[in-house]
Amino acid sequence: MLEKDFFEKREKELLEDVTTLEGYIKDLWEILPVPVCITSSIFAILEIGEAFTKLFGYVRDEVMGHFLDILFENEEDFELFSKELLAKKRVFNFETTLKTKQGDRITTLISAIAREDENHEVVSYLFSFFDITQRRKAEKELKEKLNELEKYAEELEDSRKSLMNILEDAAEERGRVEQERDRTLAIFTNFADGLLLLEKGRVTLMNPLAKEMFGLKEEEVVGKSILKLAESEKLEPLISLFQKRGMDLFREEVVLKGSVLEVSTTPVFKAKEDIGRIIILHDVTREKAIEKMKTEFVSIAAHQLRTPLSAIKWILNMMLDGDLGALTETQKEFLKKTYQSNERMVRLVNDLLNVTRIEEGRFLQTLKKVDIIEVVKKRSRAVKEIAERKGLAFSLDLPATRVPKVSIDPEKISLVIQNLIDNALNYTREGEVRVSVKVLKEKNRLLFSVSDTGIGISQEDQKRVFTKFFRSTNAVRTETEGTGLGLFIAKNIIEAHGGKIWFKSELGKGSSFYFTLPLK
Repeated sequence: MLEKDFFEKREKELLEDVTTLEGYIKDLWEILPVPVCITSSIFAILEIGEAFTKLFGYVRDEVMGHFLDILFENEEDFELFSKELLAKKRVFNFETTLKTKQGDRITTLISAIAREDENHEVVSYLFSFFDITQRRKAEKELKEKLNELEKYAEELEDSRKSLMNILEDAAEERGRVEQERDRTLAIFTNFADGLLLLEKGRVTLMNPLAKEMFGLKEEEVVGKSILKLAESEKLEPLISLFQKRGMDLFREEVVLKGSVLEVSTTPVFKAKEDIGRIIILHDVTREKAIEKMKTEFVSIAAHQLRTPLSAIKWILNMMLDGDLGALTETQKEFLKKTYQSNERMVRLVNDLLNVTRIEEGRFLQTLKKVDIIEVVKKRSRAVKEIAERKGLAFSLDLPATRVPKVSIDPEKISLVIQNLIDNALNYTREGEVRVSVKVLKEKNRLLFSVSDTGIGISQEDQKRVFTKFFRSTNAVRTETEGTGLGLFIAKNIIEAHGGKIWFKSELGKGSSFYFTLPLK
């Protein structure tokens, strides 16, 4: 009897030990710093560790039952790895490129070992992964540095030999230096742009083209300080530009005697000491004239198109309304497509005209004190039905208290609101579009926002969102129509009102566009 009690007690303790061991194993999976996973004999994933999730981005439920090849960038690598593992039942430090859930590529060392049953049949595999992306990157950078050092060593050796030659024949080297100086001076003198060399606040060289641009003699400029040159009426526009923008300029424009000059500067170093600047004066008068002609051409062409497009729209409306006789369904469908194409052309013409006005600096009309809430309501009513047809939730969040009237061009601000809401609707297939207006009392500004759950904008494309004619790749795939001018126009309208426009976006998760307007 005592023996039976002993064995029952021992059996209970063993079960408790097994339970404890299973708990330890589960905890080990969570705290193990090395990414690991277990697969079946045919490489179907059965279990993953916490570090696996951190490395690849997959949680347990997302990969359970999937084959291990979902991680491999190259299918041939997976076949090579699996063939070796099946043959040897263990593989160590197999290097390949894997991909994460987010699509990132990582260089990884994979090790695997098979677990067998009593018949020596493989029942599962244990895999471990080691991310060596940074190591390989560091190795590459180190190799590049070593190559640079070797090249530098070769250059040093060449310099040493050159120095020995200089010491052996100083007279010949001096002549070579003088020849180089003369060559440099010849380049400076005959350079296609106007050049001024400024050293320690004084002009030390001036090429003939610069003299011609300013209509000055060399002795009137060379050797004089910037402060002294500021007294010259001919140089005053240039010196005034330096006083406003500083000495480090790149393609800044200044008007001089009817010519438009593009001013850039580059530093001059001597023994690693910044001793001055080379001032480069590039005449862009012709380019400006061509740009003006282009703008005028676009404006004239767009104006000429508006009248026939309006006439076509009027005729199409009459035909669709049956004023010119009955139409078959096929004819109606054809006319509807023609009408839509005509409307797209009208929008393009209007966008081109708006861009032309922006470039000519005559975009805003007379400002009026307007209730911005009414403008937002009007635009929102126009698009709410479109949102409902697309199956999208549309919400409008307005302040509970009265909002002060703002001084704006209502037509232009309405255009901005329409562009932002239209974009949200066009690039959202499911979810919602939210429009909001808030008063930022501490900044005395009005904040308008449009948020959606659409396709979003990639990090790579975000820096170009407000430029002319730009449309991101995923936007073109989602909505083939569009000119790429809407956000460029919106930005210029808001900034012309003294406001600011910006956005936040994440690819595949939606976008939020914001702009502010001063209340006073």
